Amino acid sequence: METFKRFRRLKKSPIIRDLIRETVLTLDDVIYPLFVVPGKKVKREIPSMPDCYQFSIDMLIRELKEIEQLGIKAVLLFGIPEKKDELGSDCYSEKGIIQKALREIKKNNINLYVITDVCMCEYTTSGHCGIIKDGGIDNDKTIEFLAKSALTHVQAGADMVAPSDMMDGRVKAIRDILDENGFVETPIMSYAIKYASSFYAPFRDAAESAPQFGDRKSHQLDPGNVRQALLEAEADIQEGADIIMVKPAMAYLDVISKMRGKFNVPIAAYNVSGEYAMVKASAKNGWIDEKSVAMEMLLGIKRAGADLILTYFAKSLAKWL
Repeated sequence: METFKRFRRLKKSPIIRDLIRETVLTLDDVIYPLFVVPGKKVKREIPSMPDCYQFSIDMLIRELKEIEQLGIKAVLLFGIPEKKDELGSDCYSEKGIIQKALREIKKNNINLYVITDVCMCEYTTSGHCGIIKDGGIDNDKTIEFLAKSALTHVQAGADMVAPSDMMDGRVKAIRDILDENGFVETPIMSYAIKYASSFYAPFRDAAESAPQFGDRKSHQLDPGNVRQALLEAEADIQEGADIIMVKPAMAYLDVISKMRGKFNVPIAAYNVSGEYAMVKASAKNGWIDEKSVAMEMLLGIKRAGADLILTYFAKSLAKWL
């Protein structure tokens, strides 16, 4: 008579392993972040993010058509303006880089779900996420501009807006202005849990958004805090966020898991630039297998509780799957 469990019975063949797999990764789980820049015929590789590019609008349209054919369903757009100023005016201008891109996407009948990042760091001369006053960010003034930016994005054709600034009250300000202008069905994906992380460095090259002085610890979360993260996520949900995001993902799987256990709204996780770059660099040196490590990493993020994963591996994932 057996005196121990034979767990290997359910590991014996690929078929049984597939049949009992608890967590499955599909293209329905991912959102592909992309960077839009001024000019024409621009497809500029980002040195710290191999196989990722800055696209001018005409080249972005080509890329989106390819993405659509691959079966990816959603993208997140970041804009880099031709000129920056203290108020980040391109962020909320009807002639801004993102607004122009959105109109062109709709004109070309591209069947992708288009989400736009709403923040000011790419647009301000300071590189900070809001309006600077007395050496710091003026929270309440900033959310007025963020709300205006979200509205112009939706008016230009955005399907969803994603505020990433971490200003207090910005979700309510955005929800109010969208509702007042008839966009009651446009969802908000809030970067509710955005940590002050060192994993963002390659992104700041891509988005040209490094702060010109100081840091972002006055508004982003301290990496040691979880209880505060729960409070901020709850506040954003109460203000009208439809989806909450944890960023970064890999070093904060415990936070994703806690969010999943506490809240019933969809949870997104951002597999950020630094996480991506480490895999690419290690694979280039022959230390790891890029495909197997990336797949395992993304599966881990989903297993932790993420419903959606924003990842620069999305295009590769489409080919691998």
